Amino acid sequence: MTEYERSRTMPAQPEHVFDQAAAFDRLDSWLPDAVHVEADDPPAVTVHEDRTDEDTAALLRARPEQMRLEWGTRDDGAYAGWLQVAGIGSGASEVTLHLSFFDERHDPGEARVGEALDGSLARLEEQVRLRVDNAAG
Repeated sequence: MTEYERSRTMPAQPEHVFDQAAAFDRLDSWLPDAVHVEADDPPAVTVHEDRTDEDTAALLRARPEQMRLEWGTRDDGAYAGWLQVAGIGSGASEVTLHLSFFDERHDPGEARVGEALDGSLARLEEQVRLRVDNAAG
C-alpha cells in the first residue's frame, strides 16, 4: 500500500470550505482535470479517469458533522481517500487530502499524485475564495 497526503491553509470558515468541497455538482471544479465524478445513486458514483480512459465504480460519502469526505473504489479495493477540513482560528481552515493505493497498478507515482493533490487544493482554495468574495460583495 502507498499513501500520499497534502494540506493547505485556506482563508475561510471551515463550513464554507467543506460546503464547496462536498457539493456533488461542483466536484469537477477542484478535482484533478483528468478525473471526473458522475453521481449514479449517491453514495455510488462513477469515476472516469482520462489518463486510462476507464470508468471505475466508486463510493463517495460526505460526513458534514465531521467536515469530511471519504471515497474509494467499490469492487476492487484499488484505492481510497479522504478530505478533512479543520478550523484553525481567525476565520481560516486547514484542508488535508489523503490518498491510499492498495493496488500498485492504480498508483500513478509520487510526482504525479503530489502534483494532482497540490493542484486540487489550489483549485479548491480558488473556488472557496470566489464563493466567499461573491457572498461578501
